[in-house]
Amino acid sequence: MSLLHNRSFRATVLGHLVVDLLNAERPLILAVLSGPLGLSNALIGLVSLLHTISGSLLQPLFGWMADRIGPRRLVAGGILWMATTFGLAVISPGYLALFLLILGGIGSAAFHPAGAMEATRSARAHLEQQETTAASLFFLLGQIGFILAPAIGGPLLELWGTPGLLALLPLAVPVGVLAGRDLSSLPGAQRLEAEPPAPPGGRRVLTLAFLAFVLVTAIQSWAQTNMVTYLPKYYSDLGYRPGVYGLLAATFMVGTAVGGMTGGWLGDRLSRKLIVSLSLLAAGIPLALYPALGATAWGYALAFVSGGLTGACYSILIVNGQRLLPGRAGASSGLILGFTFAAGSLGTLLSGAQADRFGFNAVFLTTAGLCVLAGLLALATRID
Repeated sequence: MSLLHNRSFRATVLGHLVVDLLNAERPLILAVLSGPLGLSNALIGLVSLLHTISGSLLQPLFGWMADRIGPRRLVAGGILWMATTFGLAVISPGYLALFLLILGGIGSAAFHPAGAMEATRSARAHLEQQETTAASLFFLLGQIGFILAPAIGGPLLELWGTPGLLALLPLAVPVGVLAGRDLSSLPGAQRLEAEPPAPPGGRRVLTLAFLAFVLVTAIQSWAQTNMVTYLPKYYSDLGYRPGVYGLLAATFMVGTAVGGMTGGWLGDRLSRKLIVSLSLLAAGIPLALYPALGATAWGYALAFVSGGLTGACYSILIVNGQRLLPGRAGASSGLILGFTFAAGSLGTLLSGAQADRFGFNAVFLTTAGLCVLAGLLALATRID
């Protein structure tokens, strides 16, 4: 049975599309409000950080809840919470709008672990155990939301200001209602597969393998978040017009979506550890070439390839993280997703300080070196 014919899976991936569509409008809203409210760059950064924190630290809790009450109420509730807070934020005056944007992160935190759990569970039930393919489809729809957000939100903001974004709610609310109707209400806490046997060498080997996995996951998130955050600023500093660096940023996101889907498909057919290692090792090449070629027409190719290679292993890492707690797919999804969001934010903060002191070329080279390090560390993990 095709996953796309499964009502629960369809509702889940459509939910990811609208959740990340609303999430990705936040930077545009902050840019518009920065003038009337006199927002400094530091305050904009603080609002984004608080939104990320609310959307990451609460994910393990919501994942734990999904294992006990099932994904339906969390997926549907998360979508509808985001739609409500988003709608109120775009019509609210002053700093109340910022507070409501931060609160919206709670809806994202509720949706993501339950949605990821449902996506992989659907694959085990309907797609012959092709978990990474299902996970990559789930994350692909989220990437599409991020890609569409500026294309839709920009014209709406230009025509009608922040209230114009209310036009997005007729897309989001029906999807939340659909999820409430079609998703399973069965608890997720059920043992779906046997625990893999411990490798020779005992607990010490397991501990080192786990630490290697944590580092690989953190670095992958750091590298990807660096590019999403700083690629537009890099080209802005070079004097490019917003239309140009907006297209370059979109090119990176398209590459991430294509790479994520390809890596997920390959992950069900080849060695997952090898895919993670090779994709991260190879990602060091386009990242290291940015200082020399980023300002030329090659920048588009570098953006697409670096996005594809850094994104190729994402669904594999998430699925592997879900297996850390057998029978607790919701809790493990919350832990791994919350950790990746937090690690990416912290790493980007460090890279921002590096960019202020040494420039973006140093950031690209450091990010390339980190990807190579993660590719080597992947060989020491128990990714299977």
